[in-house]
Amino acid sequence: MASDGARKQFWKRGSSKVPGSIQHVYGAQHPPFDPLVHGTLLKATPKVPTTPVKAKRVSTFQEFESNTSDAWDAGEDDDELLAMAAESLNTAVVMETAHRVLRNHSQQQGRSRPPGAPEPPAEPPEAPGGDLRLVKSVSESHASCPEGSASDAAPLQRSQSLPHAATVVLGGAPESSALSSSALSEREASRLDKFKHLLAGPNTDLEELRKLSWSGIPKPVRAITWKLLSGYLPANVDRRPATLQRKQKEYFAFIDHYYDSRNDEVHQDTYRQIHIDIPRMSPEALILQPKVTEIFERILFIWAIRHPASGYVQGINDLVTPFFVVFICEYIDDEEADSANISRVPEDALRNVEADTYWCMSRLLDGIQDNYTFAQPGIQMKVKMLEELVSRIDEQVHRHLGQHEVRYLQFTFRWMNNLLTRELPLRCTVRLWDTYQ
Repeated sequence: MASDGARKQFWKRGSSKVPGSIQHVYGAQHPPFDPLVHGTLLKATPKVPTTPVKAKRVSTFQEFESNTSDAWDAGEDDDELLAMAAESLNTAVVMETAHRVLRNHSQQQGRSRPPGAPEPPAEPPEAPGGDLRLVKSVSESHASCPEGSASDAAPLQRSQSLPHAATVVLGGAPESSALSSSALSEREASRLDKFKHLLAGPNTDLEELRKLSWSGIPKPVRAITWKLLSGYLPANVDRRPATLQRKQKEYFAFIDHYYDSRNDEVHQDTYRQIHIDIPRMSPEALILQPKVTEIFERILFIWAIRHPASGYVQGINDLVTPFFVVFICEYIDDEEADSANISRVPEDALRNVEADTYWCMSRLLDGIQDNYTFAQPGIQMKVKMLEELVSRIDEQVHRHLGQHEVRYLQFTFRWMNNLLTRELPLRCTVRLWDTYQ
């Protein structure tokens, strides 16, 4: 943020007090949460003293928040989101689902219950008048019930494998179950219209497009949006067809000029490493198709030849997949791209996808090429930045890693090297990359 001058970001200040708090998380392996027991333990836990924060630094998070676009910000869709939230809580569906789960649970308990054991109640008591009411949790009712009825509640208490403080019982008039889905589809359609309107203009506002993409890009316009935001296509609509044709022709000229040299002694090692790495990639159902394998080999080899400063480095291969998947989706109808049969895609379309993938990947790597030069200084710098950030934001975690002699490079190198493509499912990776463009 150039306008901020010498003002530091909030995480670079020495404040030890940050917003939020750490809450206890209980998994299914734990017994039900009993507030009478756990509440005492939580109160008895001594608080870690914090360093006093100067008054002038109180607003540091507010400064950061005011200058940051958050994917969870409602923005201009406040009214739309509130309306969708109001419609999405369908009491009839909630009641029906809750009762069905309880019935199935009771049947399972009945089959596994030893002879003579008391039966737990099949359903929670329904609130009179159809109002929203809270019923005490099993742990609370067990603590407050008389001794004679404690044994009756024991089987039900043991059956509650997940912790909860209260069971919500909903009642009310039945409503259409299509309300929530229709509200969601209307919101998606509205969002798609915004993208189409922005893209249809004679000159696309790239900054506005980037802001709109932060919360995710609809699938029908993701390919063209990525091409624009990566700088591959111009903002002017009239220039795009000529640019596409010229760049695709240029790429296949590289193929004709360089690809046969993969068998030369000077390039054999590069091509061999690419040939070894591609079958290790995911999704296997897509990558291992012969046509896709050949496309990836050509893209990676041509890029390595044209960028001798770094050449091919393991990890670059994973950066091809998101672009290829997004661009191939333009030619696949209602099919998962990670398992699509590429042989059904026309040859001309595959050539276009290959060229577009190469150029967009090249644009991405132009900004992070120092990640793949000798000693990979770009990754070293990013790991150091992450270490400094964690030490300022969560000193306890930073100290814990140091005490156990865990170096950040040991677990974050792959994050930076592959841009998280190996840490997340493909669908999540594509969604994350909507914010990278």
